[in-house]
Amino acid sequence: MRFALVAGEASGDQLGAALIRSLRARSPSARFFGVAGPKMQAEGCEAWAPSEALAVMGLFEVLSHLPRLLRLRRELHQRLLTERPDVFIGIDAPEFNLGLARRLHAAGLRTVQYVSPQVWAWRQGRVRSIGAAVDLVLCLLPFEARFYAQVGVPAEFVGHPLADLIPEHTDRHAAREQLGLLERPTVAVLPGSRMGEVSRLGDDFAGAIRWLAQRRPTLQFVAPMANESVRAAFHHALERRAPGVEVRLLDGSSHLALAAADVVLVASGTATLETLLTKRPMVVAYRLGAPTAWLVRTFKVMKAPFFSQPNLLAGERIVPELFQEQVTPESLGSELLRELDDKAVRERQERVFADIHRQLKRNASDRAAEAILSLLIPRAVPAS
Repeated sequence: MRFALVAGEASGDQLGAALIRSLRARSPSARFFGVAGPKMQAEGCEAWAPSEALAVMGLFEVLSHLPRLLRLRRELHQRLLTERPDVFIGIDAPEFNLGLARRLHAAGLRTVQYVSPQVWAWRQGRVRSIGAAVDLVLCLLPFEARFYAQVGVPAEFVGHPLADLIPEHTDRHAAREQLGLLERPTVAVLPGSRMGEVSRLGDDFAGAIRWLAQRRPTLQFVAPMANESVRAAFHHALERRAPGVEVRLLDGSSHLALAAADVVLVASGTATLETLLTKRPMVVAYRLGAPTAWLVRTFKVMKAPFFSQPNLLAGERIVPELFQEQVTPESLGSELLRELDDKAVRERQERVFADIHRQLKRNASDRAAEAILSLLIPRAVPAS
């Protein structure tokens, strides 16, 4: 069997690598190719382009990258029509992948979208066009599959791979020892995995670190960095906004940093789910570019009651989430201090997080592989 995969950025690369392992366990001679990051390539996926080529966010921010992205999509379309894979799997990156899937589906190829776009939150009218573009949507969150079922689009909740990877119980003391941290209150800071996020949030996150350090000198700070460019950008933000405050910057190691923490300051995105699964109280921040934020507010395109995954999964405001101008060093710092000081708040978050972890832990990659392979099994013809 031949599988074409197009994965967007680091989180898609991680999902793709786990999916490849599960598919290969069931089809050892399978071939994999497409847009892949280093983890997918390590699993044997032939990379026609790197997954970081799709790491663009924001409605207006994408415009400067649009000619390159459209050219890449045209090239992939032509090459995939020539290769005729058994199935095309778009992993995240829905704005890119669904347009490609639609054209491939029209040409008779099987198509799957792995990770639903947030259609339940933004531009809900897209759901029918998604159904016309793919044979199946693989959902990581339970409420997504229910949303698609309401309009008759084939979708399956497979669980979230992070819930399978992260243990249900983590040892804070062991994590601190492994990182060489002192045994004292610890704040983990995750300003985002993309340069756009860090450029919009980095100064305020660094300012929050300084605000906290001035009020609680015994706090220690650890910040796992997604890559070298993000590390350099956040280091400069710390020099500007938190001079003299010691912050331990890590290359990756987000699991360890979260496990070592008492509370977490985190940019909205996959890292909030990782924090939830590690059962750590958090404050979530989200800031769009000014034109995109204006569009969101003016036309009320955001339909969901929350933007952070913990609150969406809990169905209530279980963690503080700050948006746009609400994001200031003082507001971030004061919310973090409240969580540090209020044991009841922390314990309630941890109980809710544990319940959600159990819901999401379903051997997601194996379930996704089984669902994809079921599309390739010839349907039985009813006896006449």
